Amino acid sequence: MSTANFVADTTVLTGRSMKHITRSLDTIITVTITPIALMLLFVFVLGGAINTGPDSGSYVNYLLPGIMLITIASGIGYTSYRLFMDLQGGIFERFQSMPIARSSVLWAHVLTSLVSNMISVGLVVLVSLLIGFRTGASVLAWLGVAGILVLFTLALTWVAVIAGLSAKTVDGAGAFAYPLIFLPFISSAFVPTNTMPAPVAWFAEHQPVTPIVDTIRALFAEQPVTGDIWIALAWCVGILVVAYGFATAIYRRRISRG
Repeated sequence: MSTANFVADTTVLTGRSMKHITRSLDTIITVTITPIALMLLFVFVLGGAINTGPDSGSYVNYLLPGIMLITIASGIGYTSYRLFMDLQGGIFERFQSMPIARSSVLWAHVLTSLVSNMISVGLVVLVSLLIGFRTGASVLAWLGVAGILVLFTLALTWVAVIAGLSAKTVDGAGAFAYPLIFLPFISSAFVPTNTMPAPVAWFAEHQPVTPIVDTIRALFAEQPVTGDIWIALAWCVGILVVAYGFATAIYRRRISRG
């Protein structure tokens, strides 16, 4: 199967998946409204009681990077759900009987996740601007933020593909996302890690969310990103490569049995 066919097949199947999202109002509400509501809660109810240090500026500036990651973690749960439903509905078997690139089926779900999550993040940023988020970040810094978010989304989406291909029930297909949504709460996303008890602080400083959040925050604040950016990229690329390898191996086994 040629590269041109792969691109064409993936484009068609991505359009199919995007239509499913736009027709599912509860998906849009859950993925977009919930993180926005969480941001409003922390900014207007809890933010006044949280001390993020003298140089952090307004709390919404401190908070936004973590809310972005929560938005993405919420959205990728639907990728595994849609993939599981396609498997159960026999769509994969139907696609296998057609002259299309087999890998395009997975990539369509991945690209749908990427597009829908970037739209959700864009809406979150828009609301944050309305409630006081301000940044003097350059175009290059914004591109850096976008690149990190794209990598993070791709990494988690391929983890979602593994869950969707391996799940035995529809609840199991989406349940894996809950720990990912919770992970930013044990990081520097909401409060500095030095305010946490020592064991919690150690975990927060050695999990992937903290360097990603710190890098995005530094880019927005026009501050040096130091070594955090390399740690963030290493986490994103490492998870992406490992998850992609496992996902494609599981997919090959599934279609070979079919």
